[in-house]
Amino acid sequence: MFGRRPDGRKVVQEDAILALAPYLMPQRVDAQVHSMLRVNCDVLTNYIRAQRDKGHVFSYLDLVIAAYVRMVSQYPEFNRFIHNKRLYARNTISVSLAILKTFENGDEIKESTIKLHFNPTDTIFDVHATLQKAIDENRKPEIANNTDKVARFLLEVPGLPTFIVALVRVLDRYGLMPRFLVNISPFHTGLFITNMMSLGMGAVNHHIYNFGNTSVFVSIGKVDRVPVPGPGGTVKLERSIPLGLVADERVTSGASFVRAFTLWRDLLTDPTVLETPPETVQYDFPPEQMPPVSGRRKRGKVTVGA
Repeated sequence: MFGRRPDGRKVVQEDAILALAPYLMPQRVDAQVHSMLRVNCDVLTNYIRAQRDKGHVFSYLDLVIAAYVRMVSQYPEFNRFIHNKRLYARNTISVSLAILKTFENGDEIKESTIKLHFNPTDTIFDVHATLQKAIDENRKPEIANNTDKVARFLLEVPGLPTFIVALVRVLDRYGLMPRFLVNISPFHTGLFITNMMSLGMGAVNHHIYNFGNTSVFVSIGKVDRVPVPGPGGTVKLERSIPLGLVADERVTSGASFVRAFTLWRDLLTDPTVLETPPETVQYDFPPEQMPPVSGRRKRGKVTVGA
């Protein structure tokens, strides 16, 4: 309460303009910044094929998430969030996504939402293992995870969703939301990602929710062709994967966003970098200090060897 939360630790924004931003833009919908990041499809496809020959079955989703995890390990300010006009450093690197459940008849379609947690030193192999295990466990039609169970329970009583959601909003605002609700809420996450490519659709710029504290929403679109400069002043068509990005601009400066997004793109330009842990990891606070504590503390970025 009063600055303490189960999912993050309060940091002091040293930039006066950024510190004022939550007062000028009190809701995430006010602070949404839309962008489009494009990565070379052939580079990722060739990498996936090469890894398949080695027995590793990666997907584009694996690579995008692994690059995000690595990017956060170098720019922890990208993993912050705003709540009740206060800035927090998130406890973990979390990613939420919706998956389609598999039915034998192939006609029925249902979705389930899962939230995964990663370590800043995770490699592409670690990310793939975590993601694949969660998808396999939650894709079965007879399986309902905790998020599904809570949603079904709320819908069984008329008027209960309105009351509970309003109550949770108040509890969340003052840091009183129970930890188990934070853990199962897909809206309390650093990254919410959707794979539009699997549905044959282009990338969209999806809004970030006012409920919860999602910092970034990314959609992976289907492959398209874009003109790029070729040799001798020519123009060629390049197969490209569009990533629709929507971010909360209040969590860090515009320059930091540019550096982070550039690293994200560069990592997807050379995925081999993701095969080994980062040489160093940047933290807002050392991991042992991340459980919520009382009192104000200046932001401290710590470099720890992986």
